[in-house]
Parts: sequence; structure tokens; C-alpha cells
Amino acid sequence: MLIQANLSALVIIDVQGNLAQVIDQGAAAVARIKWLAEIASELQVPRLITEQYPRGLGPTVGELSAIAERATVLQKSHFSAMQESDFVTTLTQLGKPQIVICGMETHVCVLQTAVELQAAGYQVFIVEDGCGSRRASDKQAALRRLAALGIQRVTSEMVAFEWLHDSATPQFKQISKNWLRAL
Repeated sequence: MLIQANLSALVIIDVQGNLAQVIDQGAAAVARIKWLAEIASELQVPRLITEQYPRGLGPTVGELSAIAERATVLQKSHFSAMQESDFVTTLTQLGKPQIVICGMETHVCVLQTAVELQAAGYQVFIVEDGCGSRRASDKQAALRRLAALGIQRVTSEMVAFEWLHDSATPQFKQISKNWLRAL
């Protein structure tokens, strides 16, 4: 199955200041999330951002502030966003069967949200290069577990090019300029 822009929503989980600072390879993950979220915006893929206990962990990182201004930002206390009624209501109203997830921490909030999304009948895709944990071993264990549960592991470029689908479109031409600069 390919990921289709018109069937997708992008969920960015807990990329917050005090947490992002201690994530292994956190700056690289934030850069990939930003790049993918900008493409999602260009293609009108809905973006949902969660924030876990923002008073303690801080708001979404500054690098994503422009993304957050054009997205739906939802606070949560549960590790799984699917345990939050506002998140479930917002996601249900979007009516998108494919959920692309990135964020922090892979082995906690990302994993629990992905598992419960899949249980609710969504097609779930985890963006490996857009996820992070404090320890690399936790991230890798989570990715293995998610794959064993049948959740698709993808990269940000896989998602972007599947969303774009055709190199002859004006969107591809515009986005490819930014893509080449990001290399």
C-alpha cells in the first residue's frame, strides 16, 4: 500500500523543548519532521501536533513554531494520544484512514499512539528518521516491536515521494527545489 496525500494525516507527537534537547540525534529528527510537515502543508495534508504536559516539558520546539501555527495543537496527559477525547474527535472529523506519525519518544508516546491507532482500524506509518528517544536502543526496540505488530516503518522521503506521486506536477517542482537544498 502506498501512502496517499488525500487519505493521510500527519501526527507529530511531543516534539517539545525540554524533551527534544535530550533526544539522541534529536536535531536531525526535528529537521526531518520540519521538512515533512512543510511538504504536508504544501499538499494540504492535515497536521496534528500533540504536547505532553507542556508546563513541564515546554511547548513545541521553536523550529516547528511556523508548522504549529498552521496545525491543530492538542495537549495531552496520557502517553497514547488515542486516550485523549480531543485527539480522537479531531482525528475522526478529518476522516483520513492513513496516519503518518513522527515525534518523541518512540518507545513511549509514539509507540502507544501507533498501536492504538492501528487497533482502531487506521493504516499507520512510523517515520523512522522523524522519531527519537533519549536512548538509541529504546528507539530501535520500539521500531522492531511496531514492525512485528504490522505497523509500517518508513522514512520521511518515502512519505514525501508517495504523497507527491508524480514528478510532472507543479507541487513536485516546487518541493523538489527545497528537497535538493535539504540534502
